[in-house]
Amino acid sequence: MNKNFKAFVTTVSPDGTVIKEITTREAEIVNTGEVIIKVKYSSLNFKDTLSANGNRGITRNYPHTPGIDAAGEIAESADARFKVGDRVLVTGYDMGMNTNGGFAEYIKVPADWVVALPNDVSFREAMIYGTAGFTAANAVLEFEEYGITPDKGAVLVNGATGGVGSIAISILAKLGYKVIAASGKTEKYDDLKAMGAADIIGREELSDTSPKPLLKKRWIAALDNVGGNTLSTILRSTEDYGIVCNCGMVESSSLEVSVFPFILRGVRLVGIASAETTMKKRLAIWENIFGSYRLASYGFPINEVSLEELPKEIDLMSRGGQFGRVIINLEK
Repeated sequence: MNKNFKAFVTTVSPDGTVIKEITTREAEIVNTGEVIIKVKYSSLNFKDTLSANGNRGITRNYPHTPGIDAAGEIAESADARFKVGDRVLVTGYDMGMNTNGGFAEYIKVPADWVVALPNDVSFREAMIYGTAGFTAANAVLEFEEYGITPDKGAVLVNGATGGVGSIAISILAKLGYKVIAASGKTEKYDDLKAMGAADIIGREELSDTSPKPLLKKRWIAALDNVGGNTLSTILRSTEDYGIVCNCGMVESSSLEVSVFPFILRGVRLVGIASAETTMKKRLAIWENIFGSYRLASYGFPINEVSLEELPKEIDLMSRGGQFGRVIINLEK
């Protein structure tokens, strides 16, 4: 294969200046691993924007190529489980963090990170889900395994217009749940209803600053990606023996809440750590995504861009301006 390939690269200069550019990586695949994948599609996630903007809490060493998602074909393999031409996807693990990621025409990764892609699933569809869909599906599986069926009550999805929120609403609505969507973007309320949200509440309803240890019961399950006082409000408003899944900290990484939701209502708080999901569970989640959770159509926007168009999408997501999913066509 031709190892000269196009890639998005972030460089951080000694004075802290961040330079984002599309360039050619010459003559080598810089990662270690047993397989080389020719990337067809990738997708943009919030963690990618942090890496692309030089956040050393995500990526220690620069120059670096972000991209925690990739779907494509095996170009070279030193592992018997995969052969040239196999259709695969990779999400999570260290890819895009300290291992050069999917915003490039080729990636080299450990074979243990690779998931075979079903023949009836396109690279594009795989990346419409990507880590965002995987995270949403991970939470839905937690709800199901905890016994939260549609007849048990309403399910809250916070950060409803983001990638995780959009896909979570769509999957939950398909499965028959009554979904309450929470968003600060009032102009998107009609879109949220089109995705399947039964009710919509404003962001301010999830910001109770009172010292009350418990609040009125409003939902049996919730998916939150905000953290902070928002997560505290959600926990205090969850019904008896409900479950709250958290996958982010846009508001704050701190959580101040009494033990009362846990010891008086039996509420369960579960962290969704998608990147380090075991392969056994990972395969089960992808089986659900391409099976019972699979969406026949999408009520959220899908913005397909080229690698050259990616920098402006990163800047937009960094400012909280994205709605739905951004996917990158590496052959565009």
